[in-house]
Amino acid sequence: MVVPLRLLVLCWVFGAGCSQSSPPWFQNITTNLFNSSGDILLGGLFPINELTSNLSHRVKPDNISCDRINEHGLGMALVMKYTVDEINANSTLLPGIRLGYEIFDTCKQSAVIVKPTLLFLTEDSSRELAVMCNYTDYATRVAAVIGPSTSEMVSVIGKLLGFFLIPQISYLATGDMFSDKSMYPSFLRTVPSDKRQVEAMVYLLNRFQWNWVAVVGSEDEYGRQGQRQFSTLAAKSSICVGYEGLIPTYRDPQPVVKEILDRIAEAKVGVVVVFSLAQPARAFFTEVIRRNLTGVWVASDDWALHRDISTLPNIHTVGTIIAFAVQSQTLGLLTPYTRELFSRIREEMTRQPSPDTESTRGMNQCPDCWNLSPDNISLVTEPILLRTAFSVYAAIYSVAHALHSLLGCNANSCLRGAKSKLYPWQLLEVLKKVNFSLNGSHFEFDSNGNPNIGYNVLQWVWRNNSLSFKDVGTFYKNLSINNTLIRWHTGSTKAPESTCSSECGPGQVRRVKGFHSCCYDCIECLPGTFQNVDIQCTQCLDGQWSQVRSTNCTKPTFDFLTWSQPESLGLLLAMLVLLACQGAVGVLLLQHRGSPLVRASGGALGGVALLSLMGGCACLLLFLGQPGELVCRLQLPLSSIFQTVTLSTILAISLQLNTFSLIKKSNSSGDIWMNTSEEDAGICGYYVQERPSLSQYLAKMKVTFVRKFLRCPVEPILGLGLMQGFNGLLALTSFMCTFMAVKTVRQYNLARDITFSTLIYCVVWVVFIPIYTGLNDKDRSIVHVSVSLLSNMGLMVAYYLPKCHLLLKKPELNTEEHFRTFLEGAEATPQEEHDQGPGGEGQGPM
Repeated sequence: MVVPLRLLVLCWVFGAGCSQSSPPWFQNITTNLFNSSGDILLGGLFPINELTSNLSHRVKPDNISCDRINEHGLGMALVMKYTVDEINANSTLLPGIRLGYEIFDTCKQSAVIVKPTLLFLTEDSSRELAVMCNYTDYATRVAAVIGPSTSEMVSVIGKLLGFFLIPQISYLATGDMFSDKSMYPSFLRTVPSDKRQVEAMVYLLNRFQWNWVAVVGSEDEYGRQGQRQFSTLAAKSSICVGYEGLIPTYRDPQPVVKEILDRIAEAKVGVVVVFSLAQPARAFFTEVIRRNLTGVWVASDDWALHRDISTLPNIHTVGTIIAFAVQSQTLGLLTPYTRELFSRIREEMTRQPSPDTESTRGMNQCPDCWNLSPDNISLVTEPILLRTAFSVYAAIYSVAHALHSLLGCNANSCLRGAKSKLYPWQLLEVLKKVNFSLNGSHFEFDSNGNPNIGYNVLQWVWRNNSLSFKDVGTFYKNLSINNTLIRWHTGSTKAPESTCSSECGPGQVRRVKGFHSCCYDCIECLPGTFQNVDIQCTQCLDGQWSQVRSTNCTKPTFDFLTWSQPESLGLLLAMLVLLACQGAVGVLLLQHRGSPLVRASGGALGGVALLSLMGGCACLLLFLGQPGELVCRLQLPLSSIFQTVTLSTILAISLQLNTFSLIKKSNSSGDIWMNTSEEDAGICGYYVQERPSLSQYLAKMKVTFVRKFLRCPVEPILGLGLMQGFNGLLALTSFMCTFMAVKTVRQYNLARDITFSTLIYCVVWVVFIPIYTGLNDKDRSIVHVSVSLLSNMGLMVAYYLPKCHLLLKKPELNTEEHFRTFLEGAEATPQEEHDQGPGGEGQGPM
């Protein structure tokens, strides 16, 4: 009656802590925190206390003082006690078998952890460790070891336990080197290895395109290995580590931390990965807060939820903290169990105030634990403990399920009883293959002793000076993260940038500067090259070209004077107007074809010259539209021949004017016209023969452009010079001959028309030469057509319009007498020569 009554009183005092839903096995809770007898013992290694001795002054292998409680380590030790009690209360997992435990403090010191490890290795219940050649039939004091908590501690005892093949299951040690079964054959763990954590971190950095970061680790096995693995994997993922630093763990960290932060500031990184234990991380962030630095901090699992950092004053000012915490489950009965346990401890303390009695032997790992009460319930309600408790829980349950298989148990009994010999190597073989369901989740180890557990991605979020850890994603084999849940310290919904150099644009390649591939200058790809890879511009293939900053090469595109372009329309309009004028002149001359003026102007040859002018105007249409093989063959020769016919006619007339004073009128005009036309035809034939075809011209063209104006090839340029030069020579000869022409009085001055028409022609084409040589292909075509039209118009205006003026305005002068000299070939009389003067009628009407 005493125990139930006591429970009722406790339930009344502590309310919800002892609700009616508490399981019956709570009545069997003992106050021995660190040891409990059983048929099979488990060894527990937890950092229950913190070091208070100065190891640098230690000169004897005597006792080491660890007198300050480590609340997190004590909380995990309590989880082991809770888990063992829960398993013993389960009548179907190990029926007839009672698990016991011996928990020891590691103080997170190598010099401390060796002692309990040696005790675990003693034979059965003795305290002797025999030296033997063969330990196959050697039954150690404990069947398995749970712990320790850090990679540093595992590296001290892991090989020793591996020699005896005692199963060692760590709940927090994450060093990847322990996955090497040749070095640590008996090591398993219930947390992922640092290799997986590093993979998760690199995934995170790539997700937000952070490729310029710093990584800081603690100067211990955990930090060094994590930093090394991160830097290696980051380099493979095109992430540059701008700075690496280690925070001292066993000496004053402040001087080193200051130097680390100086180097981080110099590197100008926006993201820092802190792969550290909690205590070095606390020293690091203390200085970060003092300097008022802000940024993105990526937290490794050891300090991700640790109150040593989360309780730092003004920790909320450092920026955005994204943490990786091992995926876990909530242990629903842990809090009421602990409250019941603490209540019993306080009750015993009330009844037995002296801690030196027999009932307090279990407190030797933690003398201050005798003062525990329900007021200390925060030991198991802290966020970090709630998230790490499951790792301890799963470690002990994996041993229990392995024992269930090894002992041949069913729901009622076990084939091998409590007194049967149990060798640790036998348990290890079964433990490696254990596969069970725990609180609704599947659990197993892989071939390297790592669990099928991933990470939760958390953000530290402050609201009204209260810290909470918000889940923003998960990682197992791939990263899944919800960007919209993250609240960046910048106030923007966009993630902060952390790059050494801005991303190069299209058509630019990287030129690395310094030793980091992420630090580079963006160099533009020059014309004729393109961006094929990030670090080098590639030359274009023959027949292709590119513009500056191109990402590909293309075959050239050719433009030409289309009919719809403004330039073409302007030239076409000028041609039509000129042709209309020439047609009107032709009609007028045709109407007066038998008149003295028309006969004196060359008669039929004058008509041929006018038709040639019209032909020369019309053939300029060949310069418009898309060039073709036939068009290019006819373009320049036709234009030249039509000009030659006109100029040959004018030359024949000018020579007749010159020879009136020497010979009688003859029939040589036709011979002159024919001979000059034949000579020009020969020059044109030479040009057509020597010039390449359009297809040959395009095939031989060196492509150094993406877009270019295409015109018919003017090659050889000597051909153009000969054709145009020959016509210029005809015009110049005609011009010179007019100065030796016969002087007429009170008659039409035909020499004047020839003088002005040939002078205009010569001036136009002489000016054409320097203009033509300085232009591009498109402008050359336009200028060529324009000059041809201008010279054509000059010949028509200066030679034919004065005659039209006479026919239309002064028809009374269109008489035989007014053109007698040119029609009859008579010599001028001395009196006529005397009367000839600048103001006489011999100047002729305009």
